[in-house]
Amino acid sequence: MDSERLSGTLEDELVARLVRRLPIGRRVVAGAGDDCAAMRVPGRKDLQLLKTDCLVEDVHFRREHPAKQVGWKALCRAISDIAACGGKPDAALVTVAAPGDLGAAYLDGIYRGLARAARRYGVSIVGGETARSPGGLFLSIALTGWVKPGRLALRSGGRAGDALFVTGRLGGSFGKAGRGSHLSFTPRVAEGRWLAKRGCLHAMMDLSDGLGADLPRLADASRTGYAVDLESIPRRRGCTVERAVADGEDYELLIAVAEGGAASLAKAWRQKFPLLPLTRIGSLLANRRSRAPLARGYTHFAR
Repeated sequence: MDSERLSGTLEDELVARLVRRLPIGRRVVAGAGDDCAAMRVPGRKDLQLLKTDCLVEDVHFRREHPAKQVGWKALCRAISDIAACGGKPDAALVTVAAPGDLGAAYLDGIYRGLARAARRYGVSIVGGETARSPGGLFLSIALTGWVKPGRLALRSGGRAGDALFVTGRLGGSFGKAGRGSHLSFTPRVAEGRWLAKRGCLHAMMDLSDGLGADLPRLADASRTGYAVDLESIPRRRGCTVERAVADGEDYELLIAVAEGGAASLAKAWRQKFPLLPLTRIGSLLANRRSRAPLARGYTHFAR
């Protein structure tokens, strides 16, 4: 085991290996493997959502990026996962490991970005930790949220025959097409909570690693295959289909909806969110091995 290296390891296989022996208490409704964990809390009807996420210099951002936008992204990444579960974000802890050569003004800017996102989405930042990093800048966010038990959206609820939809447009979030949208995206909190109220919604997750990585995760959790109409995938101007599938960092929602409710949901969506596209891109299939070939999305340990 000591001779093994993480390079070339599939991220999902690594996570499954690491968590398979971890204890899970009786209050846990959903654990590792979903956008958030969900737990029962004594004395409360709502389920508590738990999420942690990190931002690593030269992976998720570069030092030349505006500090306020880096702070916004750090918190909004976690908020996006709360949204994907149909929940409302609540309180956050922030851990920062910073190199000694980092200017204090840059760190101030990050915290201004964190505060802006927190005010926008009603999050209380209640503490955290600071440490010196021997390498680049690292931020970690631990976030809680709440969702009504009957409205908890997970990846595992998809069923054969469900229609697949995505919100917004995909691809190019790091380039000119997306105009740096990976630093300034809008978590779909209102949209996720609205979708979670719809009886036809079966599964939901956010698209952070690209459709090519995240759709297989939803299908695996739901024990289904999938078919995708590649030309129907909504993409930013100037993006190819391959980039829309593989680029990642879109932070849009991928949803699986009962076929019988797909048309009415799409109509209601246009009335509720007229400025944000909701596009059907395919279906879930009964045969788990039947899967449309997709360009691979982002994976941290790929060679």
